[in-house]
Amino acid sequence: MKQHQHSHCCGTAHEAAALPVVDLRPQHSAAKHVSYRIDNMDCPTEEALIRKKLGGMDGIVALDFNLMQRVLSVSHTLPDTRSIEQALQHIDMHAVKQTSTLNTSRIAIQEMDCPTEEALIRKKLGGMQAVDEMQFNLMARVLTVAHAPNALPDIVAALQSLSFNPQVLDSNTAVAATTEPAPATESKPYKKYLLGAALVAAMAAEAINFAGGSTLIEMLLAAFAILASGLKTYQKGWIALKNLNLNINALMAIAVTGAVLIGHWPEAAMVMVLFTIAELIEAKSLDRARNAIRGLLDLSPEKATVLQADGSWQQVLASAVAIGDTVRVKPGERLAVDGVLTSGTSSINQAPITGESLPVEKNIGDTVFAGTINEAGSFEYRVSAAANHSTLARIIAAVESAQGSRAPTQRFVDQFSKWYTPIVFVIALLVAIVPPLLLGGAWSEWFYRALVMLVIACPCALVISTPVSIVSGLSAAAKKGILIKGGVYLEQGKDLQWLALDKTGTITHGKPVLTDMLSLQADLAAQNQQWAASLAARSDHPVSKAIAQAAQEQGVNVLSVDDFAALAGRGTQGQINGENLFLGNTRLLQEQGLLTPDLAAQIDALEQQGKTVVTLMNAQHALALFAVADTIKDSSTRAITELHELGIKTIMLTGDNQHTATAIAAQAGIDAAKGNMLPEHKLAEIAGLAAHSKVGMVGDGINDTPALARADIGFAMGAAGADTAIETADVALMDDDLRKIPQFIRLSQATSAILKQNIALALGIKAVFLVLTFTGDATMWMAVFADMGASLLVVGNGLRLLKK
Repeated sequence: MKQHQHSHCCGTAHEAAALPVVDLRPQHSAAKHVSYRIDNMDCPTEEALIRKKLGGMDGIVALDFNLMQRVLSVSHTLPDTRSIEQALQHIDMHAVKQTSTLNTSRIAIQEMDCPTEEALIRKKLGGMQAVDEMQFNLMARVLTVAHAPNALPDIVAALQSLSFNPQVLDSNTAVAATTEPAPATESKPYKKYLLGAALVAAMAAEAINFAGGSTLIEMLLAAFAILASGLKTYQKGWIALKNLNLNINALMAIAVTGAVLIGHWPEAAMVMVLFTIAELIEAKSLDRARNAIRGLLDLSPEKATVLQADGSWQQVLASAVAIGDTVRVKPGERLAVDGVLTSGTSSINQAPITGESLPVEKNIGDTVFAGTINEAGSFEYRVSAAANHSTLARIIAAVESAQGSRAPTQRFVDQFSKWYTPIVFVIALLVAIVPPLLLGGAWSEWFYRALVMLVIACPCALVISTPVSIVSGLSAAAKKGILIKGGVYLEQGKDLQWLALDKTGTITHGKPVLTDMLSLQADLAAQNQQWAASLAARSDHPVSKAIAQAAQEQGVNVLSVDDFAALAGRGTQGQINGENLFLGNTRLLQEQGLLTPDLAAQIDALEQQGKTVVTLMNAQHALALFAVADTIKDSSTRAITELHELGIKTIMLTGDNQHTATAIAAQAGIDAAKGNMLPEHKLAEIAGLAAHSKVGMVGDGINDTPALARADIGFAMGAAGADTAIETADVALMDDDLRKIPQFIRLSQATSAILKQNIALALGIKAVFLVLTFTGDATMWMAVFADMGASLLVVGNGLRLLKK
């Protein structure tokens, strides 16, 4: 598990997982453990402060930070914990010692689909002593609760008292996401014909009022419209008021009732009908964002053709396929589970996993993924993961977990909304009372203005604007093979100023190939290549493999080699047709006394290009030079160009020598390159860059882990099928295409722009109608259009990211 040590407050670094224990000094067998709940420890700034304070104390063995739960666990050898608590108090950390182990339960609530329900639940459960922490995932409609043991029944009962139908997904576990969809529950939607009848009745009441007809008929029609369309709103509003929560349902119920009491029957009816219709449209729009990723589950077929013990093939449920089973796939068929090819070849469309538009050739030993499409031949493969732990399932689980975290903008909006509604409600009360009492205004007129103000007092549009945009961005990225582990990284991407890259497997293919063959005797070029390939075929060194592979591809037949021997650190030797031959590096060439100034110049010229050179020689002469290099991917060069266009500087950090580093960087267009870099050197380089700029790190190896952890955003290359990368990377690129990073940055820029647009829309519309209310120019009709219209606008605007 990777750990962030950011030196600034940029949101929770890993909101979906606990950070690892970091050893501060040698372990002690008698170490004791204590945990503290610290409410004001919610970002890496506080973590760094605590680490510095406690890390220098004698007796502290290890610190374990869980920023999501705001829990610090300390391993120590102190006689008591008073010095720890005093140290935390000294840096103003409000630490409360935990005396019991908390359980974590995940609860599906199908009725919880917008911030209104979240606020209601937060208020209800927040008052329960047994509840420690709540995490809401409105898009997945899942509530995660950290609570005292045996408190789950009380939590479920509390949710049921709010007229919710909670379904416990899992409990007594720290799992933050599941690949199983939440169980469907009947939400008792509005009947279309009833809502249609309510709309007709409201319009008829308005027409009668306009024509000056019967007041009784007008009232009856309006009453029918209000009850037919607003009964559910009244029920929700009453529950909210009982729990002292001023959500949109409570405000709308108060406003409509008030309008009825002052005789505005037709307007009250039309407002309730329009509100209900707008809510249904908003729910449909949110469902589109909510189901964007979950729809990927449909890509995996329900059944797979599995080899049975008696040698027959039988279709079984994908959920029943076990690891180690053999599955057969026909052309055009989707794969149900992950596995490794054991028989046959094919080309597979891997777009659901990697975002690649072109099919990928698969041979024996290659990995295949659930949800992908077999486009060519029939093949068999051995299952490597159960259906609910496939790469596709882990992608979905990771994105759903990321949806539950709070991005920086969302945390700001949440804090703003806590104050907005109470303040506007108080202003509405003052508007209803002060002008009639002090200024001689008409009670009915100012009471009506106060009701209009109540309609726009709910910050729903503002609150829903951020999660729908973040979820749309995360979903759009996942469909392109970019797995972003939280809204914080999606927002931070636009701020990157430097991107550090590993070389092997990131910029280059990670597999050396023969790039040059220079025969020093032109008429013997074919013979020299055959001799070199024959010696190389007997060796497992990467350079020899590259020479042998090139010969094989050109149809060169290898010859029998007698007395073959590997010369450690130098190369190989053997006899071919009685000729004693050597294939080795410059050291061997020098030891054989065959390194002339002209030959040294030729070798040096090739090495300056970042190539490794070996020489074929006999006892008297050097016969041919072979240059091998790890070649740059075409996609890497294009990616570097795109990064520069986005204003991001690049630096390559590699363990290869400086000659190779400089040559590869020059070919790829990278701004700077540093060679001979050990993991600790890469870490120091990233720390230096991070001191004055936002920096990202791209790598695909274990030796890159420290640098990936230290960077503001760590990018893992080629994460498809790699459990660790999917679970721990900030951003996991599911294939080896570096161009996904500019895509990620552009998506981050688009997300940031849409978030700003949504906040401006929501606040701007509210501000305009608050002013119009004071001037008496706003009606309840207009207020409903303003409130629900703003919600629909920000949701629709956020959904645009699904097309990015």
